[in-house]
Amino acid sequence: MATLSGAPAGADAFPWPSPRVGWYAVFVISLSLLVNFLDRGIVPLLVPFLKADLQISDTQMSLIMGFGFIAIYAFAGLPIARFADRGNRKRIITVGLLMWSGATVLCGFARGFWSLFACRAAVGVGEACTGPASFSLLGDLVPPERMARVLSVMNFGFIAGNGLALIILGSLIQLLSSSPTVELPLLGEVRMWQAAFILVGLPGLLVAALMATVPEPVRRVGGDQPSVGEVLSFLWERRAVYGPLILTISINTMAAVGLISWGPAFYMRVWHWDIGTIGLVTGLIWLILAPIGAMIGAAMAERFARAGHDDANLRVVIYAMAINIPCVILMPLMPIVELTVLFQAISVVGVSLLFGPQNAAIQVVTPGRMKGQVTAVILFGFNIIGYGLGPTVTALFTDYVYQDEAQVGYALSTCFAILGPIAFLIMLSGLKPYGRAVAAAREHWHKGY
Repeated sequence: MATLSGAPAGADAFPWPSPRVGWYAVFVISLSLLVNFLDRGIVPLLVPFLKADLQISDTQMSLIMGFGFIAIYAFAGLPIARFADRGNRKRIITVGLLMWSGATVLCGFARGFWSLFACRAAVGVGEACTGPASFSLLGDLVPPERMARVLSVMNFGFIAGNGLALIILGSLIQLLSSSPTVELPLLGEVRMWQAAFILVGLPGLLVAALMATVPEPVRRVGGDQPSVGEVLSFLWERRAVYGPLILTISINTMAAVGLISWGPAFYMRVWHWDIGTIGLVTGLIWLILAPIGAMIGAAMAERFARAGHDDANLRVVIYAMAINIPCVILMPLMPIVELTVLFQAISVVGVSLLFGPQNAAIQVVTPGRMKGQVTAVILFGFNIIGYGLGPTVTALFTDYVYQDEAQVGYALSTCFAILGPIAFLIMLSGLKPYGRAVAAAREHWHKGY
């Protein structure tokens, strides 16, 4: 496939690439998201085995799932994003894929808490390469008016990654758990959880090869790369727009990641389900219902936009939160498991409404020459606050408030009851400023903004 490289220029000088080129990039980036969340999703399913073999507590386990995963991200994210705003973005993503996949394999050779913590930190650095570069790449391949639909489709990688992690990995772990050790070619006898890490890390190497075939598009905006100070000044001047977005995404992610990290443990400890059953039921919920919610969310955003609502993307996010928050608060408190599953299913539909619109909301109001760095700042909050604190906040409630790991459901419900309404109100406060920002940005969409 021919590349589209060339000197940076305004949008008037270069037409948008063909839809075929754009959708191919979306497909490969979706695959990268799939293996990304396979790597993330394996740890919650291995909680009981890691705790038993490595002798670690819920709080230590939460650090491996959360803070350990993004420990170095805070230092690596912004330099990588600056390079994404001027360098070859497909190469950045390819290197990131190789790094996080290799680090996942190395998790299988951990001998204790600190070695596993270090390997998960390396996974986080690799994944820090993908976010800013992916959004910057798509920003030069896809017109802004199609961004919500494209990002909803791209998030199928996230959906499939979560669903397949639960179904395939749950079944794999259930199968492997019949014996404490597994024979692997070249490696010999290894523990079951070690085999799981090794097998999950390998597919990323294949996706890295595919990523190398994605075209590097012409940058649609000329001019010098903005400094970090200029980016921070831009965000501060538009804090009424970006502040609610960054805060809401960070807080909402903190609550959601707590549920993702401890949901399998909840089903094991409270309802005594085995890992295979957990993976099959919750994985099917994600695979069947989340794509439906994602496409409905994209369609809602487009319909609101056609009706003249400049705040279309954020309107969908607010509706999604209004559905999701009550369901997750109630889900762990249900007296029978069937109602627990029902509330989880409704919450998955609700939260998936925002996948495309939330990401599109950021992209359509951000100048092209600083998309990578602005995305990095937002991902900093998403990862440091959301992924870094989410698993630990829940674990702290379990260990120190309820003081019983069987009460993890109450810990999950408490976290959402506190954090969910705060995030909802903050997002609501940003609706009008965001609408004004979209109206101001529209005239620049085809002028190299």
